Amino acid sequence: MTTTRRTSKTETAYELLKQRIADGTYGPGYRLVIDQLARETGMSSIPWREAIRRLEAEGWLEMVPNVGARVAIFDTASYGQTMQVLARLEGYATAASLTRLTDDDIGRARELNQRMTKSLDDFDPVGFTALNREFHFILYERCGDPHLFNLIKAEWSRLDLIRKAAFSSVPGRARASVVEHEELLDLLSMPASFDAVEVAARQHKLNTLHAVQANDAGRS
Repeated sequence: MTTTRRTSKTETAYELLKQRIADGTYGPGYRLVIDQLARETGMSSIPWREAIRRLEAEGWLEMVPNVGARVAIFDTASYGQTMQVLARLEGYATAASLTRLTDDDIGRARELNQRMTKSLDDFDPVGFTALNREFHFILYERCGDPHLFNLIKAEWSRLDLIRKAAFSSVPGRARASVVEHEELLDLLSMPASFDAVEVAARQHKLNTLHAVQANDAGRS
């Protein structure tokens, strides 16, 4: 019973911290003080320590000597490296879904992309990012490889804040992205070859990376 209660409290602490990071309440570099969290919520320090260890393992938090736990700060170099890896993983996962996607899957993805297109006139980076995630995960979840799917899912969660910043700083990328979505759906509907889908999905991811890198270079 004690273990169950502790697990439940840890899950509560985990979800609360993750939500506050995701919605920007705790921005990059924000220092987490366990005693403060414990006083605020009435929970002991134990579930907070366990939640912080879990979020650190997932890349949301980082431990800094003489500082403690803080919200991870992602530099452009590490972002680029992660996006390069994700481009390969997502390219393969999308292609692997080729023969498993149903007409209903394609239809749901097209409907989401239409909503993304309509949202461009009154652009909301957070809302656009949420729709973008839903769009791609319709495709990834049919890849037939649970380990690959969970890898991609974990990386998307870790980079959610950067994606929001990316679409905010380069809104033109959002408009190009929905066009590429339609092209990708056309390939999946034909269906095109495994290699053609993999290349298109991989390049779609890299195009976002290149847009962010170009924007950063222009500001420096």
